[in-house]
Amino acid sequence: MESITSRTNPLMTHLRKLAASGSYRRACGEFLCDSPKLLEEALAWRRDSLRAVVCTPGALLPPLPPGVRTVQVPEDVMQSVSPARTPQGVLCVCAIREEPFPPSLTGEHYVVLDGVQDPGNVGTILRTADAFFADGVFLVNACADLYGPKTVRAAMGAVFRCPAWSCGVQALQTLLTEAGIPLYGAALRTDTADARTVDYTRAAVAIGSEGRGLSAEVLSACDRTVRLPMREHCESLNAAAAAAAFLWEMARARR
Repeated sequence: MESITSRTNPLMTHLRKLAASGSYRRACGEFLCDSPKLLEEALAWRRDSLRAVVCTPGALLPPLPPGVRTVQVPEDVMQSVSPARTPQGVLCVCAIREEPFPPSLTGEHYVVLDGVQDPGNVGTILRTADAFFADGVFLVNACADLYGPKTVRAAMGAVFRCPAWSCGVQALQTLLTEAGIPLYGAALRTDTADARTVDYTRAAVAIGSEGRGLSAEVLSACDRTVRLPMREHCESLNAAAAAAAFLWEMARARR
């Protein structure tokens, strides 16, 4: 195991840039995972993507694949590179493995995120989609970076398991139409239906940001809109909470 004590070491500078910059992550093809749990998830699901592990003295590391760079740093250096306010003593660097855009859709249930910019919401929705058997998540209109530290942390390993694609609305609409999958938008419109009455045998549900809702472009692509029944004085739900409710309904419709 290497030992690094300088905050200005090139690897430490690299870690800080991975935590701070989406363009740097894309240019390097790497992202940062910040916790022993995420290291375990990387080993379980994408062990070939693991590039480096950085830990503080006393951290217990699982067996690592050959060739993974392993570095020990003092607590103050870990504090300087960790994106978490309270570091957990283990960081790892993983290669980004972008899912190729599907030529067709063979699954049954998908989630579409429209301009959801909060990384905690995006990560939580990815985690929930993975838990409730969704076949993938589409991100349109400048959603939060899938590989940002807050997104990765909220996803709790789902970034390694649940397929996710960034694309334009037109490309998404073409895929759904060719597959015969209706797109239901979580919004109010004249054709809005109670979410409990919709056929989710094969379906995609679009979730917008809490502040703006669905964009006009995504709304025009929706076959119909759906709403979750709630008390009249409640205007809306957090995007992750709404997505969880729709994902549960789709999971109940699984064949």
